[in-house]
Amino acid sequence: MPDMDLSRVRWRKSSYSGGNGDCVEIGDLPHGSVAVRDSKNPTGPALIFTPGEWSAFLSGVRGGEFDA
Repeated sequence: MPDMDLSRVRWRKSSYSGGNGDCVEIGDLPHGSVAVRDSKNPTGPALIFTPGEWSAFLSGVRGGEFDA
């Protein structure tokens, strides 16, 4: 995917994020895609997920697929 200008994205943290600074932020992109970045490095790289990829990830989280 070509580099995207994410400077106008409205980023938000999960309501489950604690106050320890170890957070990820997500931002909604056009056409339902989602960007994810490290809140400690807001100018660093971001991962971009298609709507299908993001939906599959959320389903896995809700289903406990990533629980330790």
